[in-house]
Amino acid sequence: MARAHKQSPAPDGRRRGKKTRGAGGVSDASLFAKQVFTTGEAAELCKVSQQTIIRCFDAGRLNGFRVPGSRFRRIPREELIRFMRANDIPTDGFVTDKRRVLVVDDDPAILELYTDILGSDPKLEIRTAATGYDAGLVSSGFKPELMVLDYLLPDINGNVVCQAIRSNPQLKGMRILLVSGVVNQVEIDELLAAGADDFLKKPFDVDTLLKRVLGLLAA
Repeated sequence: MARAHKQSPAPDGRRRGKKTRGAGGVSDASLFAKQVFTTGEAAELCKVSQQTIIRCFDAGRLNGFRVPGSRFRRIPREELIRFMRANDIPTDGFVTDKRRVLVVDDDPAILELYTDILGSDPKLEIRTAATGYDAGLVSSGFKPELMVLDYLLPDINGNVVCQAIRSNPQLKGMRILLVSGVVNQVEIDELLAAGADDFLKKPFDVDTLLKRVLGLLAA
């Protein structure tokens, strides 16, 4: 496969290494923030043709999955990074020195609140999910260092999420801060036993949340 940092023409006539708009007119910066990529988006970030990405996918050199009921291919973030590094394609846009935090809550207003509070700290990179299932999908690519997890989710309870995380070697070392306003002390003890590192009761103030988050990241 041709290396992206060379200035030879790409198969579609573009010059490699040149800043372009991504698939559908999305900037490269926006594409780098995604967790799952289409073959067209992967081609934009690798600065090669989409057919090159498809050939690598079909040959097993680039792993991913097909959308059920269709022929569309999808490539998870971590797999795309692995592929780029294996082929000496620069991954600068994926590199960040921020601490990765995933917030899981089914209330959009609460997610927005978390994003505003935690996102105000320049040392933190925030992602969100609304269900336990979505949290698993995001975690597989984002690899959060800390999960701020609401206890009562529409599809699963927090203790089950904790157990699933603790049984996943790829998420080893991830801290879990469970948050709820309806849990008694016995349930809190059970959650901590299930794998949570700390518990924060709703409602909470901004300083307390930041203190708990930064404390767990520093532990």
